[in-house]
Parts: sequence; C-alpha cells; structure tokens
Amino acid sequence: MKQLRTIFTIIILLAFVALGVLFALQNKQAVPLDLLVFSFPPRSLALWILLALAIGGLGGLLVSWAYLLRSRAALGATRRQLAHSRTELEQLRAGEKSVSNSVETSAGLKAIE
Repeated sequence: MKQLRTIFTIIILLAFVALGVLFALQNKQAVPLDLLVFSFPPRSLALWILLALAIGGLGGLLVSWAYLLRSRAALGATRRQLAHSRTELEQLRAGEKSVSNSVETSAGLKAIE
C-alpha cells in the first residue's frame, strides 16, 4: 500500500511539472512587474505567475504551521489539565473511602455499646 501511494505521488508530481513546463512554453511574453515600491525588469509571464503561486504556497504552509503549533500547545495544556483532574479525582475517591470506613467503624462501635 505504501509503494502504491509513493508511485501515485510521483505520478502526480510529474504531471504538475509537465503542466508547469507547458505553461511556461505557452507564456513567453515579457511582462514588467511594477509594485508600489519596486519595479522589476520584464520577464516571462509564466515566471511571474509561477513565482506568485510558489510564494502563496509557502505563505499557506507558514500559516498552517503556526496554527498546528498553536493547536499542539493547546492539546498539551489540555492533557496536563486532564492528568491533574484525574489525580485530584483519585485523591478525593481515596479520601471518601477512608471517611466512609471511619464512619462505618464508629457506627459499629456505637452499636456494640
């Protein structure tokens, strides 16, 4: 199953590379890029579009990574709180047993008298 997944991933990756090459070959026009502060010399339209796609993908990965770190930190805090609650519950249950045993013992002594 793992080999099938690897082969499928490689096929998908090769298809995207082939599409990128075809896209670059079809869009050879030189287009200057003028941002508010920077002006870049004319390059092929495919280069600018693929660069924007790559920057957007990296930005998405960074945002996802930050969200993942935040979620893991929250999960760790929740697990610590759960462990603390379980410990407290066990202590309370142990306290209940000792209190009920002492109540039963004192009730038994009063019944004997």
